[in-house]
This record gives sequence, structure tokens and C-alpha cells, in this order.
Amino acid sequence: MREPVSSPDEVFGVLAEFDRAERLLEGARRARAAGYTRLDAYSPFPIEGLAEILEFSDRRVAWFTLIGGVVGAIVGFGMQAYANLAFPLDVGNRPLVATPAFMLITFELTVLFAVLSGIGAMLALNHLPRLHHPLFEIDEFRLASADKFFLVIFSNDAHFSRDRVAELLGSFDPIRVRLVRHTEPPK
Repeated sequence: MREPVSSPDEVFGVLAEFDRAERLLEGARRARAAGYTRLDAYSPFPIEGLAEILEFSDRRVAWFTLIGGVVGAIVGFGMQAYANLAFPLDVGNRPLVATPAFMLITFELTVLFAVLSGIGAMLALNHLPRLHHPLFEIDEFRLASADKFFLVIFSNDAHFSRDRVAELLGSFDPIRVRLVRHTEPPK
């Protein structure tokens, strides 16, 4: 942990590796209680209560999906109404804007726009595709999708001090604590 750092901007955060989900949950709880707000956890499966501890409450993807669905419904219905009013065909004295007949295309475009806007918002808000991340440089981090649990406190936290964070994470009985640096993506 005593690696010299020429600039604080080079430090991405401090990462702790745990062997059990309960330890990760307790570590996240204690880090949050210590006043750290910029932290994240990585786990091979969802852990009950972890999202609440990390205060994950971002609902922007749901709002983008709703807005996309509303826009899709308006486009679907409007496209059919425009076509029938601009190029009228009088068939059996039926109304030109037949709402029941328009519902199938309206529904299909509602679903299409909602799904596409939801996926697009998720990718944009997660800054994806991101082919390189500083955590990918940690060899053990590949185990986050297998059987290990990781907690990182980011260097942009208001209370971040490399030594204090390393000491705090070390007190949670992790397998190891590592300093994570910003790195350039491989060429």
C-alpha cells in the first residue's frame, strides 16, 4: 500500500476483496456509516439489501422508457391518422380515424420505442460500451463474476484519503486491499 503517487488524480480508488457476501454487505454498511458516499460493490449475484446500503435509487432509465413509450404511441397513432386523413378512402362509410383499428400499430410502436429508449438510456447512463476500466487492471477482479465480492471507495469521495480508506477497508477482514490507479487503455 505504500506506493508513491505523483498526483492524486492518478488514484482511482481503493478496492477490497471479500470471500463471502455477508462480509461485503457488512463492509459496505460500515463504509457508509464512516461517511463515505462514493463507493460501489461488485458481486457475482444480487445481494439482498446491498442496493439500499449503496443508496442506489436512480430511476432515470424507467423515466426514459416511459417517455419512449408515450412518444411511440403518439407516433403510431399519428402516423395512421395522418395517412387516413391525407389520403382518404371511404369504405362502407367507416370513419377515417378508426381508433380500434389503429390500436395494434399504436401498441407495437409503443413497445418498440419504449424498449429502444430504455436500452439507449441504460447504455448512455452507464457510459457503455466501455472497453476499458481501471478495475480491469486488477487481476483478481475477474473473479467478481465467479465467486468473489469487491468493495471500492472512489478517490472522488469528499472524505477520501488513500491511507485512511485502506486502513478502514483492511479492518473489514478482507482477503486483500488494493490501490487502483487510473490507467491508459491498451492500444
